[in-house]
Order: sequence, then C-alpha cells, then structure tokens
Amino acid sequence: MATTERSPARPPALHYLQLFGMRRDPLAAFTSLAQQHGHVVLFRGLYKAYQLTHPRDIEHVLQTNAHNYVKGRNYKKFVASTGNGLLVSDGDLWRRQRRLAQPAFHRQRLAAFAAVMAREAEVQGSRWQEFARRSRPVDVSDEMMRLTLRIIGLTMFTTDLTAETDTIGRSLRVIREHSIRRMWQPFSIPVSVPTPSNLRFRRALADGDRVLNEVIDARRSGEIVNDDLLSLLLRARDEETGAGMSDEQLRAEVVTIIGAGHESTAVALSWTWYLLSQHREAEERLHEELERELSGRTPTFEDLPRLAYTTMVIEEAMRLYPPAWALSRTAKGPDTLGGYPVAAGSEALLIPYVTHRHPDFWDDPEKFLPERFAPEAKESRPRFSYVPFGAGPRQCIGQHFGMTEMLIIVATLAQRFRLRLAPGARVVPEPSITLRPREGVPMTLHER
Repeated sequence: MATTERSPARPPALHYLQLFGMRRDPLAAFTSLAQQHGHVVLFRGLYKAYQLTHPRDIEHVLQTNAHNYVKGRNYKKFVASTGNGLLVSDGDLWRRQRRLAQPAFHRQRLAAFAAVMAREAEVQGSRWQEFARRSRPVDVSDEMMRLTLRIIGLTMFTTDLTAETDTIGRSLRVIREHSIRRMWQPFSIPVSVPTPSNLRFRRALADGDRVLNEVIDARRSGEIVNDDLLSLLLRARDEETGAGMSDEQLRAEVVTIIGAGHESTAVALSWTWYLLSQHREAEERLHEELERELSGRTPTFEDLPRLAYTTMVIEEAMRLYPPAWALSRTAKGPDTLGGYPVAAGSEALLIPYVTHRHPDFWDDPEKFLPERFAPEAKESRPRFSYVPFGAGPRQCIGQHFGMTEMLIIVATLAQRFRLRLAPGARVVPEPSITLRPREGVPMTLHER
C-alpha cells in the first residue's frame, strides 16, 4: 500500500535504541517502518538517524549532495577487519586509492577477464556434471562462493586461490560475523580486549593475512611479474611525493577487493539460481535466449550485449535480494532530507531492500518479473529506485566486472543444467554484511 507524504514540520520519531532491537529481523522491521510511517523515519538518541526510502532522498545523499555525506560511524567499525581501504576510506585518501585502482576495471581489461571467467565457469560445469550423475545435492551458495573466489584470485591477482579456499572462506566468515555483531551493538568492546569473540576474530585475521602476505611478498620480490591490479597498486606512486603504497594500505585494498569482489557476486548468483528454480516460465525464456544466441558454446565478452533477457533475470534477482541491502552515510554539515532539517553528525540510513520492494515505485513488488528491466520499463521509474551497486561517486568500482562475471557464469551453466531446490529446503535471507541465504541454497542438478 502506498505511503502518504508527511508535513516537513515533524517526522515520525523513535528512540535510537529501537534500531538495535531490530536485529532479530531487520528486513521486516525496516519494511514495516516505511509502511507505517512513510519515506522518512527519525531515530533520536545520542545522535539522529534517518531511515530514507524515497529515490529522491537516496539521490540527494549519494549523488546530488554526496560531498556532505561520508562513510561514517557504521563503516568505521569495519576498519579493524579490512583496514582503511576503498570500502571505508573517505576524502583525499579515497580519491587517491580510487584513481589507482580504476584502470584495472576499464572495459579493455574486462574482455581479458571474461575469458578467465568463462574458463572457470566451464570447470565448474565439469564439477557439477559429476554431482548431477550421482544425483548428489549441492549447496549452490557455497559453490558460487568458491567459484567467484577462484575468479577474483585469477583476474585481480593472477593467483589461483583454490588451495586456500577453505582458509580464506573460514577467515571471511568469522570476520563477517564479528563485524556484523559490532554493527548491531550501540557500544562495542575494543578488539584489543581478549574476549573469546575478539580472540576468534584476531585468529581469523591472522589466517587471512598469512595467505595475502604470501601473495604480496612474492610480487614484491619479483618472483611473479604481471599486469594485474596487484601489480598496478605496487607500481603506483603518489603524484606529489613519489611515495609508493605502504604494506598496510596495500593489504587494505587487497582485502577489500577479495571480500567485496567475490561475496557480493556469489550472493547475487545464489539468489538468481534460486529464483529461476521457482519460476519455470522465466527459466524457459532464459534457456530459449541462450540457445538462440549461443547454441551451446561458451559465451565470450562480445556475446554479452545480446543476452538481454539473461541480464534482466540477474537485475531482477538483485532487486528482490540486493547483496548490499543497507547503506549508511554521516552528514558532515546541516542539510535537508525529505523536507526535514538534518543536523551535522546525523546518520542517513538507506535500505535498498525496502526501496526495491516499495509499492510506490514497483508494481507487484514481491513478484519475480525480469521484464521490469526492459529498456522501456526502466525509463518509467525513478532512477534511484534501484541501487544494487550504490550510486554517485561511491558507486561500486567493480559493477561492470561483477555484471560481466554473473552473465558469463549464468549463461555457461544454465546451458548445461537445470537447478531444482532440494526437497524440504527452505531458503531464508540473512541480512548480514551482504544479504546471504541463511542456510545456503541446497539444490539438485539436472543435465539438459
């Protein structure tokens, strides 16, 4: 039901501690607040936080007045995990690091990366063929995590991380759980205090650092010479001082790219396979396009613009289950949002999950309808009603890399397999750092 615009005199207000009480089911809680109170909800307490769901306010925070909104108090809790990399840095440091990393994601590099993605998708197909012949169910979420980790290692660092998949996966899982727990705590115990949780977190960091340091040390020593992102970062020099990147900053960027570069893609792919298994008509239309455009061959980078419906399927999956389900920014100075005055230091809470399903902007928002992303349908909606990769200057640097990867993986594997949810399985979203399937996505594989 559409919400009603409210007078700018007084936004609906709750105590900020209610935010931390929403941890049990934040998706339902944020959705309910938008339905009950409208597009702006204020949380009062030690500081003010505004839940914003209207595209005009999202555009204002992320693009129109982006210089006034920084990665604030929520993101700073990630620094212990990731270092001060692109995910959490701001100001001159962020701009410098963004410039250094951007060349690795240029279009001309994507074509070479696409060949690696296609090769690894074919390897995954051979693995799945054995599972299918033995009628063995697999956790597709886990499979996508492993596949995207291999791809990010090979394309970004020219390093096969397969042997370290379990170590990296375990390390990232502990770090993720620790970080999200701190996000939901109004007051956090410093990581230096040796609590059981902090000790597990520090061990996980050490395990991940061991793997990353081996890769970085080998490259610094000259044992491996490549023209990948890691090499670009190693060769980068500050325009003014001529100084190179410190080991600490280099690690921060590597951690950010590995973490964000494989998990978000894997999560989106997991939801895509799940939704296709539940919507046979969309699945059949997808297969028809792949047969018409590819005729059973492995897709290339040049094929991707013709896979229009496959693209729509992935985009619709990210509408219903955006990997980055929530974003936040802190206002540096006073502003106005949704007609309400906003003080410096206030927090803007943007919840793509809610906006993506809001009936003010989407017809039948709970339905899986890839046709929503046909060109004519896109033009009829507010642009910022759909922000799976963020928007504005801080839009995800890996957006085109991720879309290329997802298209190639879906096009390669869907030509060979139909995936069906395992009997009795229940797939539930878990709003952690990304919107993961809580217990995975157990599926059976059927060769086509």
